Amino acid sequence: MAPDTSTQIHNIGYRSYDGPRLGRAYARKSLFSQSLRGAYGLGRSAKSKVLPMLLFAVMCVPALIIVAVAIAVPGSTDLPIKYTTYALTTQVIIGLFLASQAPQSVSRDLRFKTVPLYFSRPIERVDYVVAKYAAMASALFILTATPLVIMWIGSLLAKFDFAHQTKGFGQGLVSVLLLSLLFAGLGLVMAALTPRRGFGVAAIIAVLLIPFGAVTAVQGIAYSTGNTGAIEWMGLFSPITLIDGVQTAFLGATSAFPGGEGPSAGVGVVYLLVALGLIVGSYAALMARYRKAGL
Repeated sequence: MAPDTSTQIHNIGYRSYDGPRLGRAYARKSLFSQSLRGAYGLGRSAKSKVLPMLLFAVMCVPALIIVAVAIAVPGSTDLPIKYTTYALTTQVIIGLFLASQAPQSVSRDLRFKTVPLYFSRPIERVDYVVAKYAAMASALFILTATPLVIMWIGSLLAKFDFAHQTKGFGQGLVSVLLLSLLFAGLGLVMAALTPRRGFGVAAIIAVLLIPFGAVTAVQGIAYSTGNTGAIEWMGLFSPITLIDGVQTAFLGATSAFPGGEGPSAGVGVVYLLVALGLIVGSYAALMARYRKAGL
């Protein structure tokens, strides 16, 4: 009887791995680095680099103009705009960057169902959430802090008062750090709700712009009717006005509220607590969203 040759064993070269196991810390660091680079299109196609790099350039150009004007004007002793004001005046650019990149960071993992693959490695839910949150906040901080660095260096080149400029620069950095943490959390939560990138973009823009428009309108009505006491409390209902209130109360900023009347230090504590509560709440919402690997 002829031997059965229908089943054969082939040696295709697989070998066991005897090298070092780098573990969760390395995986978390790699995920953070990959996500941060991806926010600016690095390591992706040329097409993916266009929008984030364009927004980064648009963010920096006004700072260069401000420095040029300050140096060119004879007898100038200060920059024409405060460090803490810059992010508020460029909030549309920040919102567009967040709306375009937050879905790219998390929605694709949901759409292509790669989240279970992440969790099949020595990485846990907390590692994924922390890495993604830290990467998005870092990307926003780079976007918002770079113009401040340009302004600070320009002020030193113009030989403005070093102590005054450095103090304002430090206050601006604290402000954009809080803004980056708050916006990153809200943006990632909205993006993680759906695997469809378009829906994520729309949700992020809605969360940032609709409350701001509503709050600004109500504040304007309150100011025109003489009910100025309500203005500072209405600022609690919009992310950007929250930042405005915190930096007005604690960082020496000039408020963009109607009449320039920002919250007092006492009300500013409420602003700070609400902002920190939203940051913590965003992290908790992300943890709850990724509670199951097979999303």
